Amino acid sequence: MYKRPIFQIILKRLNEKRRFIQILAGPRQTGKTTLARQVMESISMPVHYSTADEPTLKDTIWLEQQWETARFRAKDQNALLILDEIQKIRGWSETVKRFWDEDTRNNRLLYVILLGSSPLLIQQGLTESLAGRFEIIPVTHWPFSEMRDAFGWKLDQYIFFGWYPGIVDLITDEQRAKNYIKDSLIETSVSRDILLMTRVDKPALLRRLFELGCLYSGQVLSYQKMLGQLQDAGNTTTLAHYLDLLSGAGLITSVPKYSGHRFRQRSSSPKLLVLNTALMSVYSHLTFQQTLQNPEIWGRFVESAVGAYLYNAIIGKNIELFYWLERNREVDFVLTRGKELIAIEVKSGRRRNNLPGIKLFSTRFPVKKKLLVGADGIPLEEFLTINPEEWFE
Repeated sequence: MYKRPIFQIILKRLNEKRRFIQILAGPRQTGKTTLARQVMESISMPVHYSTADEPTLKDTIWLEQQWETARFRAKDQNALLILDEIQKIRGWSETVKRFWDEDTRNNRLLYVILLGSSPLLIQQGLTESLAGRFEIIPVTHWPFSEMRDAFGWKLDQYIFFGWYPGIVDLITDEQRAKNYIKDSLIETSVSRDILLMTRVDKPALLRRLFELGCLYSGQVLSYQKMLGQLQDAGNTTTLAHYLDLLSGAGLITSVPKYSGHRFRQRSSSPKLLVLNTALMSVYSHLTFQQTLQNPEIWGRFVESAVGAYLYNAIIGKNIELFYWLERNREVDFVLTRGKELIAIEVKSGRRRNNLPGIKLFSTRFPVKKKLLVGADGIPLEEFLTINPEEWFE
């Protein structure tokens, strides 16, 4: 079975003398549970695995029971406790802190891996109680190189069908594949990872906002225009909050405009972006072949795939993602690391409302590199396999 590169990182940390709680955080269907099971099969120490991912919420009593079971296995030797979907336990971080500190004082040799499918909720728990006790291992959506190596995925398949491994065997029946994404991934993520775990006063608005993000992925849309499209009595603050929730669940995000000033960036009109292009396919009325033959729509898929790749690839790194737009001149994506800037233009073949803006952008800001992706620039297939950190070298 294919092992993601993250697998080796987990094993390495389990072999280090200094122990930390290892947090595997990432969206649903990115392989966290599979990684955990692969680790279980690859180590010699006893392991106790349990999951909180059930329709009814579990509580801290369940968490204490699982910890005591792992302690029993660690009486005379090292042992590993793996808890899946930890964010489902209300108050989980305080309980984990108490047991971890007890084990540390008593020199109990218990290693702990926690898995969570809502990075936003995981982060809240970590900052509340577990400072200095944990390390996060981001488990992101699968990049093109891994889908290619694991499943023989072609570039066009990757761009249209996305990068959920569970869809690989379903693409010969496109409607079945779309139903799988909608029912098993979208509905589960929205209902169980957002609505069940977070206060949402307008759940219908959140759902419509998600659909809008899928339909307008790769496009700049002001919050006022969003409200007009959604026809709801919400406000821009509510929309921004709901976009944060959707981003935390690994569904869609809002890319801010680069301005060089933090306040202006936060208040700018966002560029909506799906974090997996399978989400675009679900709301498209066109088939794979029809989409390939439509330059306008295919171009939106390509640009979204590039943006999603960049977003996922920089998680956990000191790099940020923006776009830039001024006087009808646009830079599709801007990567920043400190004061260093990488400007990226994606040539996808679709008709644009805005003109290329790298030249104008470069007169305003000190650009380290100007990249053209696609057409007569860097081939898309190669660009999607390059670590964004390399562009800053």
